[in-house]
Amino acid sequence: MQTIICIKWGQKYGPDYLNRLASMIRRNTARETRLICFTDDATGADPGIEIQPLPPINLPERVSWTPWRKLSLWQQPLHDLKGDVLFFDLDVVITGPIDDFFDFLPGRFCVAQNWTQLNERVGNTSVYRFPAERMAYIYDIFNADPEAVLARYRIEQQYISAVSKDTVFFPKEWCLSFKHSLLPVWPIRFFKAPELPPATRVVAFHGKPDPDEARDGIWPVTSAWKRLYKHVRPTPWIAEHWR
Repeated sequence: MQTIICIKWGQKYGPDYLNRLASMIRRNTARETRLICFTDDATGADPGIEIQPLPPINLPERVSWTPWRKLSLWQQPLHDLKGDVLFFDLDVVITGPIDDFFDFLPGRFCVAQNWTQLNERVGNTSVYRFPAERMAYIYDIFNADPEAVLARYRIEQQYISAVSKDTVFFPKEWCLSFKHSLLPVWPIRFFKAPELPPATRVVAFHGKPDPDEARDGIWPVTSAWKRLYKHVRPTPWIAEHWR
């Protein structure tokens, strides 16, 4: 049994994102796989998704509903998590087989390399796999003194990358960023839609646009000058996979 987890809180992503993630996992795994969602609101979740409450964590109020909450998933014990556990953000698009994410260097912490910090060995926690019983120190260090960690690190994935032991990156062709890997350079993006390389397994949509926006060729911006470069053509392959 392979275990994949995700976390959902607040109102940013509705049950449609969670249910699409479950559907993409089913289509792209050949082995028995379960999806556990840790959430404060399971309304509308497909019955095949295992629902668990949000894990406790010592979060200052100002970051209580930010990605720092994802650190709560590293504590032990947490539900029945054992061995290698794969995590996906709710807004990823799975475009290829993912059983290999469990076969790649088992027992080690594996993560997508952050596309904007390629020379700094920072992982992007849109997708990662970790040995649940051996890495509770990620949670413990933060939970003991969150202000010290917040003073030193801007975002949670920088903290994880700095303190994690035995980190390796997934093959770079497996995990791509929509904005940084696939979006054509300016000004070609005004005339050409992003293409999907055949070896891609997961596409991360961090920041804007979200998958539905990129699918429809929409990049929400609040200022006129940003429209000069924040542009995406309608991208049909998103609809093919994100369902």
